[in-house]
Amino acid sequence: MSTGYWAPYGWLPGGVAEQVRLVADAGRWVQVEAGVPPAAPDVRLPGLVLPGFANTHSHAFHRALRGRTHDGGGTFWTWRETMYALARRLQPAAYHRLARAVYAEMALAGITAVGEFHYLHHQPDGSPYPEPNAFGHALVAAAGEAGIRITLLDTCYLSGGLGPAGHLGLDEVQRRFSDGSAAGWQRRNALLTPVESDAVRIGAAIHSVRAVPADQLAGVVTAAAGWPLHAHVSEQPAENQATQAYYGRTPTELLAEHGFGGPLHTAVHATHLSEADIAWYGRAGTNVSFCPTTERDLADGIGPAPELAAAGARLTLGTDQNASVDLLEEARALELDARLASLQRGRFSPAELVEALTGHASLGWPDAGRLAPGQRADLVALRTDTVRTAGALPGQLVLVAGAPDVDTVLVDGRPVVSGGRHVLGDVAGLLAEAIAAAWS
Repeated sequence: MSTGYWAPYGWLPGGVAEQVRLVADAGRWVQVEAGVPPAAPDVRLPGLVLPGFANTHSHAFHRALRGRTHDGGGTFWTWRETMYALARRLQPAAYHRLARAVYAEMALAGITAVGEFHYLHHQPDGSPYPEPNAFGHALVAAAGEAGIRITLLDTCYLSGGLGPAGHLGLDEVQRRFSDGSAAGWQRRNALLTPVESDAVRIGAAIHSVRAVPADQLAGVVTAAAGWPLHAHVSEQPAENQATQAYYGRTPTELLAEHGFGGPLHTAVHATHLSEADIAWYGRAGTNVSFCPTTERDLADGIGPAPELAAAGARLTLGTDQNASVDLLEEARALELDARLASLQRGRFSPAELVEALTGHASLGWPDAGRLAPGQRADLVALRTDTVRTAGALPGQLVLVAGAPDVDTVLVDGRPVVSGGRHVLGDVAGLLAEAIAAAWS
């Protein structure tokens, strides 16, 4: 049965249009028109409708760190100790409750698909659970209950770091992350294939060149052929220094030598790149996931977003540690951080920011991200009458709106958020309960 929707404004492939009518049937847009009045049975939406947002980089369990790591100094490496303390405690049932609430929070922010960079695999002593993918199944179930699609980027993590003499052994917590080898990772990952569905994709990730030795990289890339494959790259200068000292090349060069790079692959952060690294990602047409609020919070630095875009890389956005779940803020930060770094305004147009907000193809969903016939019937309606958005031109709304301005969200034609309320009800309450349980 088809359902019609009408809004005063819509962000169509050609830009903002007025009086937009969309008809969804069987989870797809079958009709998209502009300049037409609503039909009698149409659902009338407020403000501006956009395609659903794609969160291309998330660690769901990090949401339990929000408000618990921000009052001190230090660096990424000191923050990581608190993150490991949380990782030591989690069990699959508690992670399911936490992830369900986090994914519901994402839906409230207009996110219709998430790329979950998933490396918490095993029991605290490193041995597999009776169900080897207990955590992965918990995440898939959580996304389904929250009403969003998930690409489970099942992550290979084999070593404890990289020093002058080579790769380090795993510490106590990191044993939960490791399958011992790329072959061991592949055997466990292969067991996930049956969970794929119209709302679930299985992908892969290389945690980093610190955590996956060079002789294991090709095994992961080969096993992930045809899948979305993501990797943390050059998030910190220390990673570059260690890789250069031991391997004599940058992380990007090391990954590229083993087959990483191209339209199905995504480099996450890419904060500290050489000119040659930037040119390589552009030539290969690789996606790059920027996570500005995390990169600010962890004092990572400002990445070369305009340079990567100019070279030909496709920019996407992620919430990473979920210290803030507001992809509109991530899009605005992409522009504002570029202004700070260059002392110039207007480094990215609103249309380019919408492209970054809707990078579903990097998660294995090439049929999402546009309000057009044949595309998945995802939609985000932003109010234009709030204290943040009142008086803004629709074409500039992405530079002023935030998650609180999201009124309605459809995922594959299903209403998940209506009037600013999620179908699960009190998401704040769900978060509070799940976070308390995760730390108990």
